[in-house]
Amino acid sequence: MPLPCALLAGALVVGASGCGLTSGSPMVDDVKPGSIAQGEPLKGAHLTVTSKEFTEQLILGAIMGIAFQAAGADVLDRTGIQGSIGAREAVKKGDADGMYEYTGTAWITYQGNSEPIPDPQKQWQAVHDADLGNGLTWLPPSQLNNTYALAVNQANFKKYGTTTLSEVAALATKTPGAVTLCVESEFANRADGLPGMEKAYGMSVPAKNITQMDTGIIYTQVQKGSCTYGEVFTTDGRIKSMNLVVMADDKKFFPNYNAAPEINTKALKKWPAIAEVLDPVTKKLNNTVARTLNAKVDVDGEDPHQVALKWMKAEGFVK
Repeated sequence: MPLPCALLAGALVVGASGCGLTSGSPMVDDVKPGSIAQGEPLKGAHLTVTSKEFTEQLILGAIMGIAFQAAGADVLDRTGIQGSIGAREAVKKGDADGMYEYTGTAWITYQGNSEPIPDPQKQWQAVHDADLGNGLTWLPPSQLNNTYALAVNQANFKKYGTTTLSEVAALATKTPGAVTLCVESEFANRADGLPGMEKAYGMSVPAKNITQMDTGIIYTQVQKGSCTYGEVFTTDGRIKSMNLVVMADDKKFFPNYNAAPEINTKALKKWPAIAEVLDPVTKKLNNTVARTLNAKVDVDGEDPHQVALKWMKAEGFVK
């Protein structure tokens, strides 16, 4: 996930969108092994899961916790920690045992690198190797890649026919007035945002054609056609609900933010079955799944934990 708006390294403070308790609360889902967790390999384990506070993270945290429960573990829910660093620090210190984190966030925000690695597997490997020294073990990544993109509504998609950022750049050159952008102020000024994208694609959009606004407003403005293209996050549920078309990053400029389990190494050594329990679930996660699940919360108003539980049952992972 691109850099969060808040980086809070404080204690385990769970936001109102989480379980609502600073100490966490037990997960009490009545689940049994399905295609995963056969033989309950985590029976006797007491594991704590955590997450950041936004929708996708709450869902992913619940998915991890439900998988652990099916494998026989007693699970404490500490999902919904504000900011980004707080959840990571909880896993690092052993206050939590695991979470789903994003490779790009770790590489750039936590590990202090400025240049992302274009190949998603190599990006994961680099993050994995660097974090072993921090007492953290990254398990294999998912295809879920919550990175930046530009999206267009159906009317403008039919009008201009662009499917890639290279085609948007060509359109901006051929018909400058056609490309108007709605973006966040952060994206407008970041090297891995608009300036870098324009440079990578040889795209030149006049300042008068760029409007800066809050994230949520961008989606509605693009849907209405107030701007032709809008900055979006690739797994946002509103892409699906508003039927927006995402432009492919054909030159692979944007960093990879693949979600992967980040586990406290001591906990993994004590309970190595954590890896085999999570692996099939992680392999099933991709942008289409994420958009569908995120939309159930952000558009339909469902509870993130229940959305996660229904998905785990529907996929046959748990019963």
